[in-house]
Amino acid sequence: MAALVSLPGTQFLTRLHPRAFAATKRTNSSTLWVSSRRVRATVEETQRIGAMATSEGDVIPGVVVGAGRVGQALERMGNGRDMVVKRGENVPEDSTGPIFVCTRNDVLGSIVDATPPSRREDLVFIQNGMLAPWLESKGLSQATQVLVYFAVAKLGDPPLDGKTDTNPEGLTAATGKWADATAARLHSAGLSCSVLDAEEFKKPMLEKLIWICAFMLVGARHPGATVGDVEKEHREEVADLINELAGAAGKEMGVEFDAGIVDRLCAYARSVAHFPTAVKEFEWRNGWFYEISKRALESGKEDPCPLHTAWLRELGVVKS
Repeated sequence: MAALVSLPGTQFLTRLHPRAFAATKRTNSSTLWVSSRRVRATVEETQRIGAMATSEGDVIPGVVVGAGRVGQALERMGNGRDMVVKRGENVPEDSTGPIFVCTRNDVLGSIVDATPPSRREDLVFIQNGMLAPWLESKGLSQATQVLVYFAVAKLGDPPLDGKTDTNPEGLTAATGKWADATAARLHSAGLSCSVLDAEEFKKPMLEKLIWICAFMLVGARHPGATVGDVEKEHREEVADLINELAGAAGKEMGVEFDAGIVDRLCAYARSVAHFPTAVKEFEWRNGWFYEISKRALESGKEDPCPLHTAWLRELGVVKS
C-alpha cells in the first residue's frame, strides 16, 4: 500500500507493507514512528527521498495566472499540463485544480473579479506583504497562501531556493486547501516547502513581512544599498527596526516570535544579498505597521513603532 508520510518541509510516498506501517506521527523534529520503531530523518534524507518519490504524476495540473518569472517557473513544474491565463483574460469556469496567482499585489482585485465565484476558493496567493485583511474583505480568508523564499533571476531561469545557514531545511511554506499540491509541485523542482495550518502559518508570514519592511526601509535610507549592504553595514539599524516591528506585530496578531528573529532575518538577507532595496507596495507592506501606529497615536497612546514612523517621514513616504 502507498502511505503518505508528512514531514515539516517535505512530503513523500513510501511503499510499506500494511502490517509494517503501524503508525505515523508528525513532529517538529522530523521524527517518524513506524512499527513502534523511532526513525529520525535528517533534513537531507527527507529532501532526497521526497525528490526521488516526486514524479510528473504527483503534480496536480492547474491554472497559472501571470506569465512573469515566477509564473513561468511554476508552469514549467506542471510539465505542460497547466492552463496559463494572461493579463486581461478570465479564469475559465470549467478549469480545475489550483489557481496560482503570480501577479503584483495591485492587480489582485481584478484577478478575483476575473475568477468565477465557484473557483475562487481555489486561488493560491504567492504575493509578499500582509494579505489577511484584503483576503477577508473578499471573503477569501481561507484561501491558500504561499510564503515564497525562492527566487527566479530572469525569465526562463530555474528557481533558486532561499535556504539559509540558520534554516538549511528551507523557508518556503504554504497553508490552505491547495497547500499540499503546492508543496508537491515545488518539491518536483527540488525546492523546499513546508505545509502548515493557518495558525502555524501566521508566525512565518509575519516574519517575512517584518523582513521586507525592515530591510527595504533601512536600505532606502542609504541610497544604493543592497539587502546585503544593509545586513553587513547597517546591522544595528535593521536589528532595532526588526525588534520594534516584531513587538508591534506580535501584539497585534497575538503571536510570540521564537528567540533569534534578528539572526534568522539577517541570515535570509545574506542569501539574497544582491537584491536592491526600496519601499514599495506601501499598502501591503510598511503601511500595515503605519496603520498600527496611527491607531495608537489617535487614541492618545505612544507609537509602538517610533523608528519606523520617523524613517517613513524622513523619506517622505508619509507626511509628518
